[in-house]
Amino acid sequence: MHKAVAAPELSGTSNQAAEVHIDWMERLRPYLYVAPAMLFFALFFFFPIGYVIYLSFFDWSLLNLEEMEWVGLGNFTALMAEEDFWQVFGNTLIYTVVTVGLGILLSFMLALWLNRKAKVFGIVQAAVFSPHIVSLVSIAMLWMWLMDPQYGLLNAILEMVGLPGYSWLSDTKSAMVSLILVSIWKGVGYNTLVFIAGMQSIPKDIYEAADLDHSPWWRTLTRITIPMLSPTMFFLLVINTVSSFQVFDTIYIMTQGGPVNSTNMLVFYIYEQGMDFYNGGAASAASVILLAMVGFLTWLHFRLMEKRVHYR
Repeated sequence: MHKAVAAPELSGTSNQAAEVHIDWMERLRPYLYVAPAMLFFALFFFFPIGYVIYLSFFDWSLLNLEEMEWVGLGNFTALMAEEDFWQVFGNTLIYTVVTVGLGILLSFMLALWLNRKAKVFGIVQAAVFSPHIVSLVSIAMLWMWLMDPQYGLLNAILEMVGLPGYSWLSDTKSAMVSLILVSIWKGVGYNTLVFIAGMQSIPKDIYEAADLDHSPWWRTLTRITIPMLSPTMFFLLVINTVSSFQVFDTIYIMTQGGPVNSTNMLVFYIYEQGMDFYNGGAASAASVILLAMVGFLTWLHFRLMEKRVHYR
């Protein structure tokens, strides 16, 4: 009698345990899928960030990694008192503001012109995009030849129209302008194609309604195109800002931070402190400052633009 009653209870208990096990596995499965990527991300992203923050509190040299002296915020205060660091900081801000501002504006104007169905505009789009896929080293070498004060094409053109040539990369007044020119030339193609993709995703019936209302082109641009492109503009603003803070290859190849530190920027300054002067503490502290700047500006972009970005 007792056995007959116990059998269904055991069967029911085992079924419940199996259901709990299956439910637990279903909940765990998504985490198992993302675990390898998260482990890779933590190993190559979070750990380096944490370790460089740790190193920034020590005075240490790359020539002797065994001797590390705790200095607390000493590396940061030393950077704050260094005139060259503030010049590098200012150079980075100027380069970022001008490159991002002019680059996005020029890309938007090109996208308005190239957003057409004729084949010739497709060819122009490919030509505009081509610098983006070329190696930055090749681009830097090309522009170094173009800006050569004796044999460069740019000075040759200026002489043809009766204007004096420039020492593009060796003059403190033109070296930063030269780097900005190269950066905009390389990045404008990518930004333009992103803008064109955003414009082509805007519903056509909105423009048809504007045409029926005889809306002038400038009102259509400011009331329809720009608001509908706000997510695209926001994306390019963040991506270009972060990329501008990370500029290194162009400086390393074209100017080495000169002349007179006029083109030195944060990433190249970190490289100099670590690899040329073997000052690991200063390089780590500057890296933390760069990380904080990029994080703050990214947060500021989201904070200021969240109410101005319209997702359709």
